[in-house]
Amino acid sequence: MKHFITTCLTTVLLTTTLPAHAEDTFATELLALQHDWAVANYQLQDDAQEQAFKALEQRAASFAQNYADKAEAHIWHGIILSTEAGVVGGLGALGLAKQSKAALEQALTLDPSALAGSAHTSLGTLYYKVPGWPFGFGDDDLAKEHLQAALQLNPNGIDPNYFYGEFLYEEGDYREAAEHLQLALQAPARPQRELADQERKKEIEQLLTKVNKKLKKRRS
Repeated sequence: MKHFITTCLTTVLLTTTLPAHAEDTFATELLALQHDWAVANYQLQDDAQEQAFKALEQRAASFAQNYADKAEAHIWHGIILSTEAGVVGGLGALGLAKQSKAALEQALTLDPSALAGSAHTSLGTLYYKVPGWPFGFGDDDLAKEHLQAALQLNPNGIDPNYFYGEFLYEEGDYREAAEHLQLALQAPARPQRELADQERKKEIEQLLTKVNKKLKKRRS
């Protein structure tokens, strides 16, 4: 089974009718999930990482239940589930990926533009990383559709450009992949997302190196 790596979200856009104190609580809990996801994803390994994601998934599930009408909560539940799938691997990964898909689809029904289209970014990434039928629900056409929708909502964002660039690399479209990866490197910094931005840029640079090698080989 392919390794699942999903996106971290782009910007925190909170448009709610919650009272001010509830709004503050929601934003604080969301930021904590974002921060702890980045630590678990980039700074932990092996058993420590797996245990961290199990705990994070439980927190994210409660968060989504407590704020069932908030697309942002379902997006982050989906992101954490999909990342946990990559960490766990094996037979359990597909089940987690299916749960992630359901969470992200729920977010889209609530607000497709939430977090600058992060549900589209994450769902599109799932569609091209999960195996296709008969093993999974992977679908490159749906992947492209969602990733392009994410770019329409956030054309300069680091994640939609990175993951679309990765998709194009897998498809063999190296020239356009390079364009989107360069855009991802130039993306504006995300407030309070320093670790996620720093590590994502490392991933972008690594992939861009592979893309440039492919382009050089074609020209030679």
